[in-house]
Amino acid sequence: MPLLDSGRMAKTLYRGAAQPATVTGDITEPATGAVLGQIAAASTEDLDGAVARLVDGQRAWARRPAFERSGILREAGRLIEANMPELADWLVREGGATVGKAMFELTISAQALHAAAGLALEPTGETYPSPEGRLSISRRIPAGVVGVIAPFNSPLFLALRSVAPALAVGNSVVVKPDPRTAVSGGAIIAEALFQAGLPEDALAVLPGDGTLGAALVDHPDVPIIAFTGSTTAGRAIAVRAAQRLKRVHLELGGNSALVVFDDVDLDAATSAGAWGSFLHAGQICMSSSRHLVHEAIADEYVARLAARASALPVGNAALDPSVAIGPIIDARQRDAVHTIVTDTADAGATVVTGGTYDGLFYSPTVLSGVRPGMSAYDLEIFGPVAPVTTFASFDEAVELANGTEYGLSAGVLTADVGRGLAFADRIVSGNVHVNDQTLVDDVLQPFGGVRASGNGSRVGSSRYNADAFTEQQWLTSRPTIARYPF
Repeated sequence: MPLLDSGRMAKTLYRGAAQPATVTGDITEPATGAVLGQIAAASTEDLDGAVARLVDGQRAWARRPAFERSGILREAGRLIEANMPELADWLVREGGATVGKAMFELTISAQALHAAAGLALEPTGETYPSPEGRLSISRRIPAGVVGVIAPFNSPLFLALRSVAPALAVGNSVVVKPDPRTAVSGGAIIAEALFQAGLPEDALAVLPGDGTLGAALVDHPDVPIIAFTGSTTAGRAIAVRAAQRLKRVHLELGGNSALVVFDDVDLDAATSAGAWGSFLHAGQICMSSSRHLVHEAIADEYVARLAARASALPVGNAALDPSVAIGPIIDARQRDAVHTIVTDTADAGATVVTGGTYDGLFYSPTVLSGVRPGMSAYDLEIFGPVAPVTTFASFDEAVELANGTEYGLSAGVLTADVGRGLAFADRIVSGNVHVNDQTLVDDVLQPFGGVRASGNGSRVGSSRYNADAFTEQQWLTSRPTIARYPF
C-alpha cells in the first residue's frame, strides 16, 4: 500500500479529531495554480476534542515500553525511506520544491525519526547523594501534550524534528501544519506514524490558520509549543505563552551573513554563495541573505555570482527534474520579495541580474552596492536574492555581520581557518559555519537562533531534545516514614 493516497488523505489529515465538514480550502500547486485536492480547516472545537483525546492517549503511550516506542519511530522512518519517489512528488507539487531539495528533506526527515528512536532508549534520570537515608533521584517525565506549529518551506522536516522526539519521550502531539502544505507537513507525518503502529490517540493533525494556531497556544492542556515561522508570529506566540506560563521553543526568521575574505578561491566561494541564497528559491530561514565581501575581490565576486545566478534553470520541477529554482509559495510572498528588491534599487543599489518574475517564478537576483539601512540588508527577504555589501577590515566585517536584529546562522569563507574561528567567536549567531555557506542542517546537532531568530537551541541531539520535551522531577524514597519533632 502506498504511504499516502488520495482516498485516505482526508481521513489522515484529521486523525485524532472529528473531521470538519464546513470550511474548505484548495490544496494548490504553486507552479501551475492547479488544484491538487481540498482540505477542511479545523475549528477551535475540533482542537478541543482532539486535545481531550490526546490527554488520555498520552498516558497510555507513555506507559508503552521504550523499545515499542522506539520501534514505531524507526518503522515510520523506514516507511518514508521506502516511499521517497511518491512523497517527493508531493513536496515538489504542493510546496514548490525541486527534486533534489525534496529528496534531501525526505532523507533528513527519516533521519529525525531514526534519531528519535534512539532517544526513546536513552537514560531518563540521575541519582544524587542524600542525607537521612533517602533515595534521591531526578528523572525526566513527559510534559503531556506538545503543540507543533510548522511552516510551509520545509514542511515535513520542520514538523518532524519536534514531533519525533516529543513522541519518543512519551508525549502526545498535535500538529498544525501551514494550510498551504497540509499534506507535506501533516498527512505524510500522520500516515507514516500510524502505519508504523502509533496509537491514533497519540497524534492529531489539524490544518488551520492563525486563529487555530492562537487557540493551540492558549489551550490549557498543551504545556509546550514548538513553533517554526516568522519573527512577527513568534513574538506574538511568546507573549501569549508567557501569560500562561508555557514553555515555547521558537525558531524564527533569519538574515544570515555569508562573510567572504579576500584569500578565498572565488570559484568555490561563489558556488557556496549561490547555493546559500538560491536553494528552494531562497525560502529558507537560514538562507545566505547578506553577502559581505572584502572590497578587494568584490567586483569579481559579484560578476561570478551573477553568472551563476543567470545560468540556474527556473521552472516547474514536476515537469523538468533538472530545474534548480522552483516557484515562490504564493503571490503575497512573491510581491513581498519584489518590493524589497525594488525598494533597495530605488535606494541606490544595482540589480546586476534578475529582479523580474513570471507568475510565481522569481529570477535569481544579485544586488550590488547594498548598504545598511536598505531593505535588502535590514530585512529577511525569503526569496532568491543575494545582496552584496563590501567591507575593508576584519572589524568592519564583524560589525556588519552583527548589524541586524537576527542571529540564526552565519558562514565565513577564508583560506585562514584560524581567522574563521576567530570571526566565529565574535558573531552573535546560533550557528556559525567556517568555510561553508549558511544552509547547514543535521539532526544530531543542537540547532536554534538567538535575538530575533529565536530563543536558542531547542532541537537536535538527544540532550537538547530531551530537555525540550520533558519535565524534570525530583523523586525521593525512604524505607520507612520519616519522624519529625511535631
